[in-house]
Amino acid sequence: MKTVIQRVKSASVTVDGNLISTIGRGLLIFAAIGKDDTAKEAESMASKILKVKLWDDDAGGKWKRNVQDIEGEVLCVSQFTLLASTKKGNKPDFHKSAPASKGKELYDTFFNQVRSLYREDRVKDGIFQAMMDVGLVNDGPVTIEIDTNPPDMGNTSGLQPPEDGDTLKGHVHKKFDLPASLLE
Repeated sequence: MKTVIQRVKSASVTVDGNLISTIGRGLLIFAAIGKDDTAKEAESMASKILKVKLWDDDAGGKWKRNVQDIEGEVLCVSQFTLLASTKKGNKPDFHKSAPASKGKELYDTFFNQVRSLYREDRVKDGIFQAMMDVGLVNDGPVTIEIDTNPPDMGNTSGLQPPEDGDTLKGHVHKKFDLPASLLE
């Protein structure tokens, strides 16, 4: 599951010219369900977005308060296009997205979990699979992406791991040759 979280002063969803949902200060959440996602990822993501600290505290401390701390609102919008890939050309490929029925089921799980972990009256959403017009006044701007299945970073050390599964121990030594002109 992937979400894009925007700290907003206000946000709204309109479908066919009809206002569906509107919030004041809080979070606008764009949420995409992947084909391999489960209810566990949806529930985990709901908990995570409510805990992410995007506001300053009253003493001026940066990144100290979450949406619950500020008694903000949350607007959730389903958006499968977050999982698009243009790796093989310019036309988006949506093969990583869940089929509509599974996507709706897990999006509903996510949305209902956000509501149950926070306050139902403070959590709103759009309409699944509708062509939505989303309006927002970004606060900052602050935009964060969270993925329950981040890409594997692999072995970034360049060292071969031991075959027996033990922890690799040792020191890395590298020689740097500086031009003489820099030493003057």
